[in-house]
Amino acid sequence: MSDPVEVSWFAALCDDDYQFLGVPEPARLSSWNHCREIALTADRGGFDNILLPSGYALGIDSVAFAAGLAPLLQQMQMLLAVRMGEMWLPQLARQLATIDHMVRGRLTINIISSDLPGQQLESGSRYRRTAEWMTVLRQLLDGEAVDFSGEFVELAIEPPRIRMVRGSCPPMYFGGFSEAAKDTAAAHADVFLTWPDTVVAVGETVADMTARAARVDRAGRRLRYGLRTHVIVRETEAQAMDAAARLVSRLDDDLGDQIRSRSLDAESAGVARQATLREEADDDGFAEANLWTGIGRARSGAGAAIVGDPDQVVAKLLAYRDVGVEAFILSGYPHREECELVAHHVLPNLPHAPLDP
Repeated sequence: MSDPVEVSWFAALCDDDYQFLGVPEPARLSSWNHCREIALTADRGGFDNILLPSGYALGIDSVAFAAGLAPLLQQMQMLLAVRMGEMWLPQLARQLATIDHMVRGRLTINIISSDLPGQQLESGSRYRRTAEWMTVLRQLLDGEAVDFSGEFVELAIEPPRIRMVRGSCPPMYFGGFSEAAKDTAAAHADVFLTWPDTVVAVGETVADMTARAARVDRAGRRLRYGLRTHVIVRETEAQAMDAAARLVSRLDDDLGDQIRSRSLDAESAGVARQATLREEADDDGFAEANLWTGIGRARSGAGAAIVGDPDQVVAKLLAYRDVGVEAFILSGYPHREECELVAHHVLPNLPHAPLDP
């Protein structure tokens, strides 16, 4: 159990917080006050990083939120989600460098490649745009001048005066399951994120992406791997099962379908895999031991949870680590309350530390 992993929490900036899945409560809608309390709870609890997701129709702005949160964090990194194509690249680079100074050099970046609000591109074009944006953004954050002429980016500019605290671009986390997404990640990402799946399937994803990254001609190239999953942990397995059942006890399937369809990535290959995982699960919704797919009934993205007592949850996370996962982005419902439970029951028994730049 010597190799540490990065353990992050989720700040729910996208109106995704419930006591009963699918039953919204005004007090749990995304707001500065509510999401700040989730993040500060994770910081106090000892998490290594906090994902600040990006949406448009739902929730609040991730970049603005990050700037407000940065001075409040004591030790935790921030994993700021930014949608490629949404902001002018020099402006985005300057914003990220400024926020990095505010959080004292602890900024990491989650690259989002879904459609921009009000605009649709076919998958291949969208990922070509993402690749160009990642290339130029990395150059600017590395403090390099840019002279780039591509399909989506035309830019010749010096880097902004303000530089990242560490002097170079921080780790870029990136997820996607189409062929175009995987090839883009293999060439340009630092951490490839996958959604919940069986341990064997996650290991196969790691092997596939490692082979793709090995074909990229870039000095020092090493792709690392992260898993984005929900968690339900209680003192006993029976209590965890009861908590899972309670979470979906008021969920109407038609409402669940509506919730899943709201996301900009509702038709993606990753979402399709989560649906298949649910279909292949047993009658109680388990795809394998301690991997419960019930959450996916009302979620378009990560659609499964690790459910069990503290020993079972830790063992499951370590099983994923053993097939190559080095970072976990965890969440649970309600987010602040489950954060406290994971901090109490799981973190003390899991070797963890932020990923090195």
